[in-house]
Amino acid sequence: MEKIKNEIAGEITLSPTPGSTMKKWREIFAITQAELASLLKISPSTISDYEGNRRKSPGSGVIKRFVNALIQIDSERGNPVLSKLQQGVEKTEQYFELHEFATSISALDFQKMIGASVVANEDLMKVKKLYGYTLMESLKIILEMPFSQFPKLYGSMSERAFIFTQVSTGRSPMVVIRVTPMKPSVVVLHGIKDVDPLAIKIAEREQIPVLATSMDLAKMKEALNKI
Repeated sequence: MEKIKNEIAGEITLSPTPGSTMKKWREIFAITQAELASLLKISPSTISDYEGNRRKSPGSGVIKRFVNALIQIDSERGNPVLSKLQQGVEKTEQYFELHEFATSISALDFQKMIGASVVANEDLMKVKKLYGYTLMESLKIILEMPFSQFPKLYGSMSERAFIFTQVSTGRSPMVVIRVTPMKPSVVVLHGIKDVDPLAIKIAEREQIPVLATSMDLAKMKEALNKI
């Protein structure tokens, strides 16, 4: 359930037209403006103004209330939409794991927690903050995951670490990041000693710090999931 909430909230937050995205999700859940307004205790015209992008972009509080209202109404109807969305979430779990931090963490503290060394853009580490991480197997993401699923790697926001496992040189993950419009704040290459020079060049061009670590994955996830 939380993953679905984060996915909806993240899409609205990152959308260039948040109101239009809110309208899309309201229509997906087959909820009228009047029903939504009644639960949120606001006027239908306010909903209309948001959806028509006539109001300024909604803040995190408005988005949270909006998403919770969608979930509540659907639950009262017997979860017709949530059940379908849950099936989609389960399909993405075969490709990657998402975790959202309860609070932000500096890239430097993150580096210490995973016992990593910086192989590119060390000077940027002091200004980067992370709000979560995405753990994925490098080749599985590149060769098997549908391209349409790539935006879901970012969860609720792009200020996160991408942790790639089963890495040989680091080139392939960085090439994928190079050609995608959204970029993570930090990239972690797990179980690698020598990073391909091209991967480092891409990291420098994209201004993304790259870390390398061989820390046991179970211990890493245990430490990071406490944040």
